[in-house]
Amino acid sequence: MSIPEPILEAKDLKVHFAVEKGLLFKRRIGLIRAVDGVSFQIGEGETLGLVGESGCGKSTTARALALLERPTGGEVIFDGLDLSHSSKAQVIKARMGLQMVFQDPYASLNPRMKAGDIIAEPLVIYTKRGLLDLGSKGIGDRVGELMDLVGLSRTFRGRYPHEFSGGQRQRLGIARALALNPKMILADEPVSALDVSIQSQIINLLHDLQKDLGLTYLFISHDLAVVKYISTRIAVMYLGRIVETAGSESLCAEPLHPYTQALLSAIPIPDPKIERNRRRILLQGDVLSPDQLGRGCCFKDRCPRKTDRCEISQPPLIRVAEGRQVACFEIGMVGR
Repeated sequence: MSIPEPILEAKDLKVHFAVEKGLLFKRRIGLIRAVDGVSFQIGEGETLGLVGESGCGKSTTARALALLERPTGGEVIFDGLDLSHSSKAQVIKARMGLQMVFQDPYASLNPRMKAGDIIAEPLVIYTKRGLLDLGSKGIGDRVGELMDLVGLSRTFRGRYPHEFSGGQRQRLGIARALALNPKMILADEPVSALDVSIQSQIINLLHDLQKDLGLTYLFISHDLAVVKYISTRIAVMYLGRIVETAGSESLCAEPLHPYTQALLSAIPIPDPKIERNRRRILLQGDVLSPDQLGRGCCFKDRCPRKTDRCEISQPPLIRVAEGRQVACFEIGMVGR
C-alpha cells in the first residue's frame, strides 16, 4: 500500500539513558537503550498504530517525537521542519501543529484547575507568546466550541477534574490537545486506563475527529485488537526497535515476524470453539531489560527461528513487499 505524503518522519531515532552509580561522584555503569534506531513515516491523514508489550519504548518514542524527551540521536521531521535540530522558538511554534494525548487522564490534568481553564491554557500561553491573537472572549468562545466537539457540556467548564469520570477526563485531555488546531495528535495509550465500555466511546470519538478535522494520528497501544480497528498501518516494536510494519489488515491476516505472530496469537477470540482449537505461540525465555542488550538481534533470546547470524548482527528493517517491512534475516532473505 502506498503511504500519503509524510507529515511526520523519524529517522534513526535514539533515546538512551545513562545508568549511574554513586551519591556525590557519579559514574556511568550502563546504558538503557529505550529507543534504539527507530525509523518510520506517517502520511498526512492516516493513523499509524505503534504496538508492543510494556517497556518496549513506545511512550518514550512519542515523547521524543514531541521533544518532551530530547533524542540522543537521529532526526524528527514534522511538516518539513527538523525539530531535533531546530531552535527553541521554532519547536514551540511547531508544537501548535503537533499535540499529545496522554495515557492517564487522572494524572495528566491539573487537579487545581477548572475544566475550562485546562482547555484554555494552551490558548492563553500561545496568545502571550504572540503566536495567537485571541482576547478573553475569543478564548472563552473557543473553549465552548472544543467542549461541544468532544461531547462535554459547556456547563461543566467550572468543574474540577475530580468531578469527572475517567472517560470525561480523557475527553477533556483531547479537547486541550485540539485547542491549537493541530495537524497531528500523538495518542499515548489513550484508552488503556479506561473501562472497556468507555474505551469504544473514546476510540469512536477519535475516529470522528479525524474524519471531521483531517487529523493524523500516532496511536500507541499494547492492545492489537484496538489498534487494528483504528489504524491504517501498524508498526510493531520490541525492546526499542521496530521489527515489522505493514497495513493493518495485511499484518493481522498474515504476520511475518515471529514476535508479531506471538502477539496476535495472544488476542482472545469471542467464539469458544475457535478459541479452544486455535494454536497459541508461547515464547520461551525472559524479556531482557534495555540495559542488557548486547550484540545481535534484540529478539534472539526468545525467537524459535534463531540462527548463528542472529547472535552476531541486528537485522535491519527491510522492505519485503509493497508497504511491508520486517527486521528478520530469514524473512528478509525470502523477500528479496
